Amino acid sequence: RLGPENELEVYVDDESKMIQATFMCEVVELEEGIGQMSLTEARSINPDAELGDMIERSMSLQDFEPKLAKTTQNAILEKIQKLEDDKIQSDYNKLKNTIVSGQIKVIGDDMAYHIDTNHTSAKLPLEEQIEDEVYRVGDHIRAYVISTSRSRRSKTTVINLSRTNPAFVEKLFESEIPEIADGQIVIRKIVREPGVRTKVELESLDPRLDPVRVCVGPKGTRIDNIRAELRREQIDIVVHSEDPEQMVINALGIEDGVRQVIIERNRVANVIVNDESKVMAIGKQGKNVKLAAKLTGLKIEIYTTTEYDNKMAKQRRTVSHITELDGVNVKIAETLRAAGYTSVQDIYAASVEELCNIEGVGEKTAERLKEAAEYF
Repeated sequence: RLGPENELEVYVDDESKMIQATFMCEVVELEEGIGQMSLTEARSINPDAELGDMIERSMSLQDFEPKLAKTTQNAILEKIQKLEDDKIQSDYNKLKNTIVSGQIKVIGDDMAYHIDTNHTSAKLPLEEQIEDEVYRVGDHIRAYVISTSRSRRSKTTVINLSRTNPAFVEKLFESEIPEIADGQIVIRKIVREPGVRTKVELESLDPRLDPVRVCVGPKGTRIDNIRAELRREQIDIVVHSEDPEQMVINALGIEDGVRQVIIERNRVANVIVNDESKVMAIGKQGKNVKLAAKLTGLKIEIYTTTEYDNKMAKQRRTVSHITELDGVNVKIAETLRAAGYTSVQDIYAASVEELCNIEGVGEKTAERLKEAAEYF
């Protein structure tokens, strides 16, 4: 058995491809184990050897006892795996937060793309792929480096990529737009519905630079290059504003159609728009207003003028007691309260027939109450 004092070292001979081991042996009168060497053998190596000296011995893996050979082989494999993991981690440290490109070598059973880049191998998991994007083995692909993970099956470290991460869009903007790369225009925030729509909030630190004009580029070339990489995903350039109301308008991208923005204390933004602008403000499947809400950090409600007026009227009716209705005296108010009608909204929501069912309320009184509630 070899211990720390034997200083075991294992290496692979580059020429012969044989696994060699070197270790120190104690010189003894009669050799009894692999960690010992007889005085006779020791003096054949070093004529001046004496009992108790430590002499280096070299052996191929095949010369070891089977059990020891297996143990040594496993140790070698673990060492090789660690070296490979260390290299992958080193590659990741160099590549993290960047875009890499490579060729798809394998598509796994889990639909992950295994990619050979110029630097290392990497993986694009299914959950990091843009929906409806389809690639084949041999295709070239670009993606953003997000993390490393350890494979449960192969016990190896892999670099993970993403095409859905907002940072992927950020790096594309930096690569296509020099004014962003050199810091003249700053990306404040990116929100994204991968494959569908992205909103990029930009602030120009140079008053001479218009973020929209700069990012669109001559004849739209800059933004088109980015959209082409994202398979024609819609990209909205949103100009940053310190004014909360204006920021909501910018995020929605329908300035001409907005009549008023009212931001409440509970961080709800009521946006009142022209009738013809409501569909555009909400967007297909609600994506536009959803992304605008994420960008501003507000809950955004879209209303036409009529809808907002109706909403406010309902709120007034809800908080107003029935005694505030014209023609309601104390006796009628008490009769209504006993029947469960306490607010103007309760009267507004009830039918004439329902009010007539209240003991003490006739048809004329019910009709008068309904009319008063409707015009409250």
